[in-house]
Amino acid sequence: MKKVYSLVNVTKAKEQEAVQSICIKQIQFNEEKPEFNKLPTKTGHRSLTRSISQSSTDSLSSGCGESSEEESSPRDKLQRNSKGLADFCIKNIDQADFGRREIEVAQQEMPALMNLRKRAEEEKPLSGAKVVGCTHITAQTAVLIETLVALGAQCRWVACNIFSTQNAVAAAVVEGGVPVFAWKGESEDDFWWCIDRSVCADAWQPNMILDDGGDLTHWIYKKYPSLLKRIRGIVEESVTGVFRLYQLSKAGKLCVPAMNVNDSVTKQKFDNLYCCRESILDGLKRTTDVMFGGKQVLVCGYGEVGKGCCSALKALGAVVYVTEVDPICALQACMDGFRVLKLSEVIRQADMVITCTGNKNVVVREHLDRMKNGCIVCNMGHSNTEIDLVSLHTSELKWERVRPQVDHIIWPDGKRIVLLAEGRLLNLSCSTVPSFVLSITATTQALALIELFNAPEGRYKQDVYLLPKKMDEYVASLHLATFDAHLSELSDDQAKYLGISKNGPFKPSYYRY
Repeated sequence: MKKVYSLVNVTKAKEQEAVQSICIKQIQFNEEKPEFNKLPTKTGHRSLTRSISQSSTDSLSSGCGESSEEESSPRDKLQRNSKGLADFCIKNIDQADFGRREIEVAQQEMPALMNLRKRAEEEKPLSGAKVVGCTHITAQTAVLIETLVALGAQCRWVACNIFSTQNAVAAAVVEGGVPVFAWKGESEDDFWWCIDRSVCADAWQPNMILDDGGDLTHWIYKKYPSLLKRIRGIVEESVTGVFRLYQLSKAGKLCVPAMNVNDSVTKQKFDNLYCCRESILDGLKRTTDVMFGGKQVLVCGYGEVGKGCCSALKALGAVVYVTEVDPICALQACMDGFRVLKLSEVIRQADMVITCTGNKNVVVREHLDRMKNGCIVCNMGHSNTEIDLVSLHTSELKWERVRPQVDHIIWPDGKRIVLLAEGRLLNLSCSTVPSFVLSITATTQALALIELFNAPEGRYKQDVYLLPKKMDEYVASLHLATFDAHLSELSDDQAKYLGISKNGPFKPSYYRY
């Protein structure tokens, strides 16, 4: 028995030596052939599935390089779609097939918008509408654009963010006949050039504006004020854009009725809260591969976006601090278990700083100088004004691009901070957002356009309006079937007791959900 036992041990030892030898050779082989681990710089033939489609790779921002084609500007390149249309400027019209598949996938998760398209397609409530839009150009936005076209509108589109455009989706929209002026990675000059081209067209002038951030509205006010005589209404969906509209209204300079979609219940709760709760993690993971457990994270602002971010980070074990100027929001943060501090009190120990206030200069050079080495800085607000980027473009600081939309900013002593998306909106610049949530926002936008375009003269004056409560409830109801949800109904006696209609609206306009 001892001999057999000894023989077994010898055999096992030899097997282990053989395995180790193979492993060592494999390691040496990998070291000698590093090129096998590199990603290809040019895209070859790909399967037309969502996981590796072109517009998905457009949104990915970790671990991949940008080809020379992606770096070049298409402004001087003449392209035509299959029908001969040349009135557009995108990265590559040949990517349209990839983009079409992305749009088809998004449609499956946007039930309300598809339902609205089906219900109103015969009536054409937007017949005669000429909509110029400035939003993120993603597969979900494409479903909105094509819904507006199905409802009778003519559209021209431009991007509201230089990093969020999915190039293949833009190509698919153009192939469908809608002029688009946008591509991922525009310069600041490109951005305004594209907006100008979307407004200027031979024998076409807009009569409706769909804006996200107010840049399109600002440009028309600045360069083409005569067009405002034809505009029937503006639909705005961002905090920044709505703030600009209220400023115009207060100064008596708002020339047309405007619908504030941002403060509708469905937009606030679902796009701002639930969407950001999921997409903040996606954007951070794709760009930095960071582990959240135990990290000390500072979230600036505890509005709906801030609430969503804090909830997600806390769930993964991060230690979350909040800064706030509003005592009500600050109290909410405290009751949710977060420590509310001033930025200066916690900046030295923060591993991540996330801004989501909609304000300007929230994080300034003084704060950036005090951050620890390796601190990740990003923004979840609409525009890039929350982080003082101008102060970082100085001779003593070195900028180093380490990944697409990931910059290391290096101080003279070697300290570096990690800046994501150049301070622009993280989730749409560096990842994607859930189609279902955007279905809610897009349906709200479509209904607001229909309402303003078809409203009888005198219903809306030159002011900013909230979406009627009845429409908010209608948008929500269109999504309930997805969850097989069944609403209860009020009896006549119950409705009379509450003093409301059996069919809604069920809450007064001042109700806080």
